[in-house]
Amino acid sequence: MSSATQTKDERINLRLKHNAKLILERAASFEGQTVSKFILSSALAYAERTIQEHEVMTLNLKESEAFFNALASPVQFNDKLVSALKEHDQRVTVK
Repeated sequence: MSSATQTKDERINLRLKHNAKLILERAASFEGQTVSKFILSSALAYAERTIQEHEVMTLNLKESEAFFNALASPVQFNDKLVSALKEHDQRVTVK
């Protein structure tokens, strides 16, 4: 189903100061949008940037080579790692 034919059934209400509403109305008018459409498109764009910042790791060439070399290298089980794995097994009951 295309987004044009999907029913909008979710709602978000917010309270704001009069001046904030005036600013939103002014900005929406510059874009030729309703205030609701302006707020939604602005919030979604900001949300996507926020998700991108938290979920995507960007590495330069040197960092990406170090990352892939680490993945390709066998794991070295030192005492600290063994201890951490044992503690994890003791603490975590649901797997």
